[in-house]
Amino acid sequence: MQMPSKYDASQVETKWYDYWMKHNYFHSTPDEREPYTIVIPPPNVTGVLHMGHMLNNTIQDVLIRRARLLGKNACWVPGTDHASIATEAKVVAKLKEQGIDKNDLSREEFLKHAWDWTHEYGGVILEQLKKLGCSCDWDRTKFTMDDDMSEAVIKVFVDLHNKGLIYRGYRMVNWDPEAKTTLSDEEVVYEEKQGNLYYLSYKIEGSEDTLTIATTRPETIFGDTAICINPNDERFTHLKDKKAIVPICGRVIPIIEDDYVDMEFGTGCLKVTPAHDENDKNLGDKHNLEVIDIFNENASLNSFGLHYQGKDRFVVRKEITKELEDKGFLVKTETHINKVGTSERTKAVIEPRLSDQWFLKMEELVKPAIEAVLGEDSDIKLFPKKFENTYRHWMENIRDWNISRQLLWGQQIPAYYYGDGKEDFVVAETIEEALEKAKQKTNNQQLTANSLRQETDALDTWFSSWLWPMSVFDGIRNPENDDIKYYYPTNDLVTGPDILFFWVARMIIAGYEYKDEKPFENVYLTGLVRDKQRRKMSKSLGNSPDALKLIEEYSADGVRVGLLLSSAAGNDLMFDEALCQQGKGFGNKIWNAYRLVDGWEVSSKIPQPDSSKTAIAWYESKFQKALIEIEDHFSKYRLSDALMAIYKLIYDDFCGWLLEMVKPAYQQPIDAVTYKSIISIFEDNLKIVHPFMPFLTEDIWHYISERTPEEALIVAKWPETKPVNETLITEFEFASEVISGIRNIRKQKNIAFKDAIGFSVINNEKTSTLFDAIITKLGNLESIKYTAETVEGALTFRVKSNEYFVPMAGSIDVEAEIKKLTEELNYTEGFLKSVQKKLANERFVNGAPEQVITNERNKEADALAKIETLKASLASLV
Repeated sequence: MQMPSKYDASQVETKWYDYWMKHNYFHSTPDEREPYTIVIPPPNVTGVLHMGHMLNNTIQDVLIRRARLLGKNACWVPGTDHASIATEAKVVAKLKEQGIDKNDLSREEFLKHAWDWTHEYGGVILEQLKKLGCSCDWDRTKFTMDDDMSEAVIKVFVDLHNKGLIYRGYRMVNWDPEAKTTLSDEEVVYEEKQGNLYYLSYKIEGSEDTLTIATTRPETIFGDTAICINPNDERFTHLKDKKAIVPICGRVIPIIEDDYVDMEFGTGCLKVTPAHDENDKNLGDKHNLEVIDIFNENASLNSFGLHYQGKDRFVVRKEITKELEDKGFLVKTETHINKVGTSERTKAVIEPRLSDQWFLKMEELVKPAIEAVLGEDSDIKLFPKKFENTYRHWMENIRDWNISRQLLWGQQIPAYYYGDGKEDFVVAETIEEALEKAKQKTNNQQLTANSLRQETDALDTWFSSWLWPMSVFDGIRNPENDDIKYYYPTNDLVTGPDILFFWVARMIIAGYEYKDEKPFENVYLTGLVRDKQRRKMSKSLGNSPDALKLIEEYSADGVRVGLLLSSAAGNDLMFDEALCQQGKGFGNKIWNAYRLVDGWEVSSKIPQPDSSKTAIAWYESKFQKALIEIEDHFSKYRLSDALMAIYKLIYDDFCGWLLEMVKPAYQQPIDAVTYKSIISIFEDNLKIVHPFMPFLTEDIWHYISERTPEEALIVAKWPETKPVNETLITEFEFASEVISGIRNIRKQKNIAFKDAIGFSVINNEKTSTLFDAIITKLGNLESIKYTAETVEGALTFRVKSNEYFVPMAGSIDVEAEIKKLTEELNYTEGFLKSVQKKLANERFVNGAPEQVITNERNKEADALAKIETLKASLASLV
């Protein structure tokens, strides 16, 4: 098959992905082989491919492709997450464009629109992953809202409720006024923002006295139900048992005492708003204070806000500040840095709000998950290890998980109310089961399904995805099925550290609760993808390149290599498109290397030269040494280091040295024995590159030989590790320095390579002559003569203590060469004096860091060696 002169990725990538799909290489079913399983961190169904996805999924594909080559039964389960908040927001926005208000729709009507949206856009990101080369088992694609997945979620909810671990409580929660739902603590991102501290004056009832409080939120005065002072604060003893009057609204509120108040902060007087601050709520409960909620669900003020009713909280903050100032209540304003909680999804400022919600008790559930990662005989390893501290902090300070969301899109909580009381409900997997439970609980056999109303809240999306490694194999509904028994626990999880708690920790908790076993063995935590200025890539900054355009320009293989070349585990990746260009260039190097080999004429009639035999033996040892290093990197999840080792092996050792060593003379054939070895070596090279560059390698693999589907590279066998001949490697390193010395002389003296030159050596090192044939070939030497005497009239260089001579009589201007060498000698001797002067200075030697002294001594040694060589060269010319 004729090989094109240029590699066309746009044609090749489609061809081979279709070929892999046609022959079902990605699909896995249980068999007698060792399983290797990865479950994808399910991207949001709303998502499109961004740089973080590219990195994360490239790493997973590298691991899964290598597992196939190792002969394992590789299974990579893909899928998407229904992403309640993000998806509902998208659907609401689309409905708004059509003039439809979500509030005018029934649950069923809204869900129909949500499903329509999901079917239209939901598979986009998975299709884009195919462009990257991801070899997922697409037959196993799951969606967290699939019927079987939802059944598993409901089953777990009912089970945990029956165990007394899920309860309904009236608590202060994090409220997202944009999504109009509660969030768990982990979904709130705290950011330091500059705001103001407003000092407000409150009158004391029945007196002309006043007190001053400091607040960052003057709009919340409508919810004030007390002023609190510290009982130990002598400044306010005159206020005990008095009452204060709230500005503007005129409500009379008690002045209470509690040592919770920080006497050093603000004025020492604290306004208490139990409906809008968790600490204030605790004070309110302790002192039986009234609770006044002043906000609507969208954080506009309700009727308690008087003339501000219906206005947004931040608009009110500006307007009420002016009113307070006009009426003499605003004493002063100071700038103030404050930690503000924002929604991870919508970026809206969180509003603390009292609400009835569903919670999961975590105190006991979390214990096996702590032991699994942090115990002496840990079952699960985090890479890099530094994230264990983060994991420990979160897990040992865990709070009950708020698992309910005021959304329509998601699994509807399976609680059914039969009365108006807070406890008038039952929890069941189906309405039929709920009806039977309700009849038993009420002792009322007249109840019907119509008597029940289901909880309107949906479950937190993470309550679905925490079951992912089990539910994708139907391990919750059918815990003894063949898939779950074969594929669970999975092997590696590749994800970002930002969801170490959201998802990773919770999967571990669920795994021990429902399988009494870890969900995976290793967690590889990638870094964030940042731009060259170290900024996190984001749409808002406009610094995130279009992933598909990168693939179009640099090829999928080029982008994969570009991403991984600078992606050490857990460290952020400073992305630069030049890396993708480097990846593309590496692909072209391999392509052109095979074109060179493919263009050689092969003869079975000529013997194998000693130089080729030695060269092949050297490279095979070099390959084996690199393979051991690569295996070690893989075992430690240092994929960037593994790729760099492969890159250097192929770029430098294979293309830069081996092909040059075995290349036949111009218009001459290569012997069949060498050619066969080179092809075998090339195939081994392709195998180790394949996980990183699947398309290019598969294409060349089929140019080398016509292959059956069973012989495709994707299912070939990873090279076996064999003994390494370290002596050959060491001897070649020495020989390569000799070759470089010869080439430098040719370059300096403009001696064409076609012109053979003489060469002599004083072999003080007693080096082997094994590589002499290669030195002769790559240096185009007439011969190599071993001598005990300096060769007069020759240029010289050294490798260690060996002296090498290139006779130059008649071929150079001797006087000009003497002048040049003399100038260089004078300069070097001057440099040596300056270094030795430094080293003779006791103050410098005693005061400088050890590394600086070492560097100076190295400079001295290099200068002395150079002077000796220059003097020898001059001596040979005089």
